[in-house]
Amino acid sequence: MGKPGGGVGAAAAGARRTRLSRRHREWIAAGLFIAPDALGLALFVGLPMVLSVVLSFFQVSGFGSYEFVGLGNYARMVDDPLFWDSMRTTAVYVIVLVPTLFVVSLGLGLLVRQRIPAVGFFRTLFFLPYVISLVVVGVLWRFMLDDQVGVVNKSLRAMGFEGHSWLGDPSTALYSVIAVFVWVMMGYYMIIFLAGLQEIPREYYEAARIDGAGPWTQFRTITWPLLRPTSFFVLLMSTVAAITGGFELIFVITEGGPANSTSLAIFYIYQQAFIFGEYGYASAMGTALVLVMIACSAVIFKVTRGGRFDDGS
Repeated sequence: MGKPGGGVGAAAAGARRTRLSRRHREWIAAGLFIAPDALGLALFVGLPMVLSVVLSFFQVSGFGSYEFVGLGNYARMVDDPLFWDSMRTTAVYVIVLVPTLFVVSLGLGLLVRQRIPAVGFFRTLFFLPYVISLVVVGVLWRFMLDDQVGVVNKSLRAMGFEGHSWLGDPSTALYSVIAVFVWVMMGYYMIIFLAGLQEIPREYYEAARIDGAGPWTQFRTITWPLLRPTSFFVLLMSTVAAITGGFELIFVITEGGPANSTSLAIFYIYQQAFIFGEYGYASAMGTALVLVMIACSAVIFKVTRGGRFDDGS
């Protein structure tokens, strides 16, 4: 005769085994879903990054020979004035572009959230430039900003103003590229902000209006604090896009000129690698640029996610 309660104990043990088995199946299913992306990242992102770091310690000749130089490429980078010029240009590019893109995208997100006629049309209109290839955008704006036949200068002259060499003047070329990049990307980040805005319960705004809060107070005390996760994503992605994603526009619109005024670090790395065949040196600069992006990401995380989600944090 079995022990009293033995059947209950066996049933409980069986239920625990069932739960554990279900949990294991969920972990296996999650792993199978993640595996393709993880494998792709490891093969096409992680492995090239590791090989780039290794390559940065070698001097690679045009005939494919490798000579170990240790930190020689990094020492050369420190003494290279053109590299530091490109880093300064990149810094200006990021410092001007990221806040401008952030403010414009947030403003558009707040605008298209309103219940206004044809709001769906305006959302599509603002998002449309993002789906166009950057190469096509570059060719289009290079023609539009042309000194003589560009539509921008023609419009200015029609209004009685003098035209300007937007891409030929070192003082305006970089800012012209920034304006084009903002035009391309603002629709994408508008959608991101719109998604974040729609996650904020409308009851908060109704309660604030009952308390007599105006639009600015509502934005400062409700919208801005609760948008911090979205702001973190937008700032991070736009910073990375500014540092690495400006290559196509620079290559098509200005080719780094005039007088290297638009030669971003990513463009200078491209020149060293694929024009001059300095793959080891380019890898060293690429490694340094990745470290800069990691540092920028840490600062953005600290600023946007370090505090509590309330005003004054």
